[in-house]
Amino acid sequence: MTASARGLFRATGKASKPVATRLLDGSYTKTDSLEREKDDFYPTPPEPTRALLHAEIDRLRDFSCIWEPAAGDGAMVREMESLGLTVRASDLVDRGCEADIRSFYDFPMAPSPAIVTNPPFQECGWGNGKARWLYHALDNLGIEYMALLMNWSFPGAGGLAPFWAKYPPARVYLMRWKIDFTGQGAPPMLNGWFVWDRQHKGETVLRMLDRKDARQAELFGGESA
Repeated sequence: MTASARGLFRATGKASKPVATRLLDGSYTKTDSLEREKDDFYPTPPEPTRALLHAEIDRLRDFSCIWEPAAGDGAMVREMESLGLTVRASDLVDRGCEADIRSFYDFPMAPSPAIVTNPPFQECGWGNGKARWLYHALDNLGIEYMALLMNWSFPGAGGLAPFWAKYPPARVYLMRWKIDFTGQGAPPMLNGWFVWDRQHKGETVLRMLDRKDARQAELFGGESA
């Protein structure tokens, strides 16, 4: 993950500081005071993962194992395991969660057909990564199910039109609160879960997630994912 993606991930609990202007692809032109964490490591708060799990748990239980390829310190891994899911973790850096220390691109075969992760955002955009991460997952590895935590403006990034035409998501979940990835308060953007599911037929389904898991069924009108 790079400095331009730092606003998407939380870290330390430092005092609140101003955040610069956000561009369409989710990057920032400048961040005057925000200190960059080593390797741009910003673990995901529990609420986004819990909300997704509440919405998608029935589908996730169809898989004997879930792959978390950007596991970090295991923040998402722990949430999934708490619901009885078996998780295979991998990452570039060893942060103590017993992950397979290996680049996502070094996997010629996926250890699971299902991915749930907060990916390196810049490599999912077009400007620098040319959607490399997305194409590797869906083209090279043939992933059956993939849930990615992304900036809500992610679909509007220039250059991604061919990707969306080839791989429209099955479900998109707007999170109705701003996630404080940096721990510095006043997060600047909304985020969403983008779910690709080869089992899905038809148009992309848009749903909303609330910060409190117990409200998911209420927001869905009682329907399960």
